[in-house]
Amino acid sequence: MSTLAELPAVAECSVAGCSYNDHSSCHAAAVTIGGTGDAQCATFIPLSVKGGLDRVVSHVGACQRQDCTHNSHLECGAPSVRIGAGRDLADCLTYTARPA
Repeated sequence: MSTLAELPAVAECSVAGCSYNDHSSCHAAAVTIGGTGDAQCATFIPLSVKGGLDRVVSHVGACQRQDCTHNSHLECGAPSVRIGAGRDLADCLTYTARPA
Protein backbone atom coordinates (compact mmCIF):
# COMPACT_ATOMS: atom_id res chain seq x y z
CA MET A 1 0.00 0.00 0.00
CA SER A 2 1.34 3.39 -0.83
CA THR A 3 -1.38 6.01 -0.45
CA LEU A 4 -3.85 7.02 2.25
CA ALA A 5 -6.76 6.13 -0.02
CA GLU A 6 -5.54 2.51 -0.13
CA LEU A 7 -5.47 2.12 3.66
CA PRO A 8 -8.52 0.52 5.31
CA ALA A 9 -11.07 2.95 6.70
CA VAL A 10 -12.27 2.92 10.28
CA ALA A 11 -15.87 1.98 9.48
CA GLU A 12 -17.17 2.27 13.03
CA CYS A 13 -16.05 3.30 16.49
CA SER A 14 -18.34 2.60 19.43
CA VAL A 15 -15.96 3.98 22.08
CA ALA A 16 -17.97 6.93 23.40
CA GLY A 17 -15.19 8.05 25.77
CA CYS A 18 -12.57 8.69 23.07
CA SER A 19 -11.67 12.25 22.12
CA TYR A 20 -11.61 11.30 18.43
CA ASN A 21 -15.09 9.73 18.44
CA ASP A 22 -18.09 11.80 17.39
CA HIS A 23 -21.39 9.93 16.99
CA SER A 24 -19.70 6.54 16.33
CA SER A 25 -17.34 8.03 13.75
CA CYS A 26 -13.59 8.26 14.25
CA HIS A 27 -12.19 11.69 13.43
CA ALA A 28 -8.50 10.84 13.82
CA ALA A 29 -6.59 11.09 10.55
CA ALA A 30 -5.25 7.59 11.17
CA VAL A 31 -5.26 5.10 14.03
CA THR A 32 -2.58 2.71 15.23
CA ILE A 33 -3.48 -0.80 16.34
CA GLY A 34 -1.16 -2.21 18.98
CA GLY A 35 -1.29 -4.02 22.30
CA THR A 36 0.21 -7.24 23.54
CA GLY A 37 -2.85 -9.23 24.63
CA ASP A 38 -5.67 -7.56 22.76
CA ALA A 39 -5.52 -5.64 19.51
CA GLN A 40 -5.89 -2.26 21.18
CA CYS A 41 -6.56 1.03 19.45
CA ALA A 42 -3.38 2.85 20.48
CA THR A 43 -4.86 6.16 19.29
CA PHE A 44 -7.55 6.09 22.02
CA ILE A 45 -7.45 9.26 24.15
CA PRO A 46 -9.92 9.46 27.07
CA LEU A 47 -10.34 13.24 27.31
CA SER A 48 -13.43 15.43 27.27
CA VAL A 49 -11.79 17.67 24.65
CA LYS A 50 -12.79 16.62 21.13
CA GLY A 51 -9.99 16.27 18.61
CA GLY A 52 -9.34 15.24 15.06
CA LEU A 53 -10.50 16.32 11.65
CA ASP A 54 -13.73 18.14 10.81
CA ARG A 55 -14.86 15.39 8.46
CA VAL A 56 -14.61 11.63 8.81
CA VAL A 57 -11.68 10.22 6.81
CA SER A 58 -10.02 8.01 9.41
CA HIS A 59 -7.86 5.11 8.26
CA VAL A 60 -5.61 2.51 9.85
CA GLY A 61 -2.19 4.11 9.62
CA ALA A 62 -0.25 1.30 11.30
CA CYS A 63 -0.84 -2.15 12.71
CA GLN A 64 1.67 -3.48 15.20
CA ARG A 65 -0.12 -6.85 15.48
CA GLN A 66 2.00 -9.11 13.28
CA ASP A 67 -0.12 -12.07 14.45
CA CYS A 68 -3.26 -10.73 12.71
CA THR A 69 -4.35 -12.32 9.43
CA HIS A 70 -4.96 -8.85 7.97
CA ASN A 71 -1.42 -7.62 8.73
CA SER A 72 1.12 -7.45 5.93
CA HIS A 73 4.39 -5.63 6.60
CA LEU A 74 2.76 -3.77 9.53
CA GLU A 75 -0.10 -2.47 7.39
CA CYS A 76 -3.70 -3.57 7.67
CA GLY A 77 -5.15 -5.28 4.62
CA ALA A 78 -8.75 -5.59 5.86
CA PRO A 79 -11.36 -3.74 3.76
CA SER A 80 -12.28 -1.72 6.87
CA VAL A 81 -12.04 -2.06 10.65
CA ARG A 82 -14.37 -1.62 13.59
CA ILE A 83 -13.14 -0.18 16.90
CA GLY A 84 -15.03 -0.88 20.11
CA ALA A 85 -15.00 -2.48 23.53
CA GLY A 86 -13.30 -5.86 23.68
CA ARG A 87 -11.23 -6.82 26.68
CA ASP A 88 -10.25 -3.16 26.85
CA LEU A 89 -12.31 -0.05 26.17
CA ALA A 90 -10.88 0.51 22.67
CA ASP A 91 -9.93 -2.60 20.70
CA CYS A 92 -9.77 -3.47 17.00
CA LEU A 93 -12.80 -5.75 16.64
CA THR A 94 -11.65 -6.78 13.15
CA TYR A 95 -8.49 -8.40 14.55
CA THR A 96 -8.25 -12.10 13.64
CA ALA A 97 -5.33 -14.18 14.92
CA ARG A 98 -3.32 -16.13 12.37
CA PRO A 99 -3.84 -19.89 12.64
CA ALA A 100 -1.11 -21.58 14.66
